[in-house]
Amino acid sequence: MQLIRHSMIVPNVLERASALAIGNFDGLHRGHQSLIAAVLESARDHQQVPALMCFEPLPAALLRPDQAPARLMSVRDRLLACCQAGIQRLLMPRFDRAFASLSPEDFVQRWVVDAARARHVVVGEDFRFGARAAGDISRLRELGQRHGFEVQVMGAVTDAQGVRISSTRVRTQLAAGALEEAAVLLGRAYVISGRVRVGQQLGRTLGYPTVNLRPPDPPALQGVFAVRVSGAGLDGHPAVASLGLRPTVGGDHWLLEVHLFDCDKDLYGAHLTVEFVARLRDELHFADLDAMVEQMHLDAAQARAILTD
Repeated sequence: MQLIRHSMIVPNVLERASALAIGNFDGLHRGHQSLIAAVLESARDHQQVPALMCFEPLPAALLRPDQAPARLMSVRDRLLACCQAGIQRLLMPRFDRAFASLSPEDFVQRWVVDAARARHVVVGEDFRFGARAAGDISRLRELGQRHGFEVQVMGAVTDAQGVRISSTRVRTQLAAGALEEAAVLLGRAYVISGRVRVGQQLGRTLGYPTVNLRPPDPPALQGVFAVRVSGAGLDGHPAVASLGLRPTVGGDHWLLEVHLFDCDKDLYGAHLTVEFVARLRDELHFADLDAMVEQMHLDAAQARAILTD
């Protein structure tokens, strides 16, 4: 997969035209999947490269930092998911002040035409672009006529109750611990992937050794969960996990700590995927380590019961 982070493309590096989906694509939920499906169909029918443009960081993190949304996916997970979905050209411009100030015309010229080589552009019905979101679907169609690309507008994808599926709804369900409801919107179980880091090894001294992963920051959910772990020879291995700031031990950053049941493998440096099955409780501040360990016994027992049902 070609990854493009800036619009200064050397001539002839990208020889083939693309079918391009544009959006934030945080979570790659069922609504996003409909845009990707349209891109794949156009690419197949017109011998184009299936391409996708998303932004890093998310635009809201720059434009409304006090209301920055929780992240559903890390950058790495988004790259892998796009590749697995069939995307062959991924454009990920850095969303900074300079990018946010581009006029609709400059955005289309630099990124859609020059960088993506787009001949077919797929967007959602609420798509806006350019400085102060001045560009709308009508303007995109006008620019498409000027530059020689078609515009396909996808309607909203809804759930069984007719409610629009969105990243915001996924975040709301995850924050509430409604993992099954979130999975319906995503079209799959919610997972966090990452490389196992060396931690303080406190869990080992307490009888609960953990593998530690950095979650998206800020994460879309927190608390204690029954989970299944895959990767490094594991395939849905049962475990209990805590995702939070670790207030009892003075933690100062988000961390996903996973205790795998009946497993003594050395997993340092391995890349693991953690599937969230059920939420057990909120993260708590304990008076001392003894009280925390007592609760950990209860959490582990509850997670084992859930995962063996």
